[in-house]
Amino acid sequence: LAAFDPSCQVPPAGLLPPAEVPAPYLYSPQEISALIHAAGTLAIPVQAATCHALVCLLAVSGMRVGEALALDVADVDLDAGVITVTGKNDHTRLVPLHPTTAAMLRDYRQRCDQLFPGPATPSFFLSAAGTRPFRSAVEATFSRLLVRAGITPRHRRPPRIHDLRHSFAVATLIGWYRTGADVAAMMPLLSRILGHAGPQSTFYY
Repeated sequence: LAAFDPSCQVPPAGLLPPAEVPAPYLYSPQEISALIHAAGTLAIPVQAATCHALVCLLAVSGMRVGEALALDVADVDLDAGVITVTGKNDHTRLVPLHPTTAAMLRDYRQRCDQLFPGPATPSFFLSAAGTRPFRSAVEATFSRLLVRAGITPRHRRPPRIHDLRHSFAVATLIGWYRTGADVAAMMPLLSRILGHAGPQSTFYY
């Protein structure tokens, strides 16, 4: 900009410390399939069903794991194919569902109704005790799924369940580029789905 506008100030080198953001782990489609399969091998039926449904939803929606675990049954409209998500700072957004995802979630809730005919919680996802799952317990179980799926770190930061969100964002962008879409024009849409304050946050990807 300074080349065109002499009044533009250029900050001196070293003014700000370098920001080191560890690269996220990006799961391949094959790895996501392996995680979903591993979830189905868990011994406790409701835990297996919940982990299967949760991994599937996070992989295709880009939701934060805390947002997914906070969902109530009333937040998930499977007929309309949309989820009302409460994100950071209590901001709400609508996340669309592919018909196959809606069908998977419907099957999951039917399984929950069979295992817990009268759940004591409005939570959409259920723990083995029929309560809202704790994030710490979900993350511990996900670590076991990584081992069962044969997924190992490719860099310093180990794979996390939160990286399913990063994988969704990157896969969406790659898909747009491959189809010749106007990615810059589509960025606000991805920002809304991810619950970002604006496209400036989404350009990280």
